[in-house]
Amino acid sequence: MEFTRFLDCLAADHDRLRAVVATGADAPVPTCPGWTVADLTRHVGEVYLHKTVAMREGFEPEPWPPEEFAQEEPTALLDRGYTALRGEFATRAPRDPAATWYGPDQSVGFWIRRMAQETVVHRIDAELATGQPVAPVPADLAVDGIDELLKVFAAFSVAEWGEYFADVLDGSPGRTVLLRAGDTAWRVRTGPGEFSVTDGAGDGTADVTLSGSPEALLRRLWNREGDGDGGVTVAGAPEAAEELRRCLVVATQ
Repeated sequence: MEFTRFLDCLAADHDRLRAVVATGADAPVPTCPGWTVADLTRHVGEVYLHKTVAMREGFEPEPWPPEEFAQEEPTALLDRGYTALRGEFATRAPRDPAATWYGPDQSVGFWIRRMAQETVVHRIDAELATGQPVAPVPADLAVDGIDELLKVFAAFSVAEWGEYFADVLDGSPGRTVLLRAGDTAWRVRTGPGEFSVTDGAGDGTADVTLSGSPEALLRRLWNREGDGDGGVTVAGAPEAAEELRRCLVVATQ
């Protein structure tokens, strides 16, 4: 995706999020246990401000958030965070350097992509919490979100911080998961200390295949399906699908 497209998606999903959170601040968020919509709103505002500081100062600030943020009304914090984030993006080029937690990409563009994906997932959280219709996720954004989740979150995290995945992967016999999102596919190979991702369906069989529309598969992998099966078909060994799910949970904590 072009960075201008990410920014357009970020704007649309922020606007939808901002409208939805105003309808039910006290509603519990089923996809974020223990949070209300107000907590979700505060979190997104804090994330926006955190990334703004990372770009501006050249390092990711810790600890975070500052104590004074707790005194700010959640939607005001969200508004301030979004304004600051978009202002920072407007003054920088995607290839400009920026501190990120993802070693291979230390650029502003990483945060443009990440914030677009962060916002669409939390927009869905807010919609599910308030009972609002879940707005469609554009296919290109959903495909990119799946790719980011598999490669940037899971594969990179297993390679860098494999000890956190020991409970999931140390006993793995070695499994292959095929994921199909419309016309796009990925082949994931897991095993002790391993989580590798290859583009395309590849050759050979898979232990399990997950297939659906890009939006359905994105929501399934992020555990944002809501009621019902979410439109994803699972064919093959359920234990392989469960191993993938557990890896993604650890990678996104």
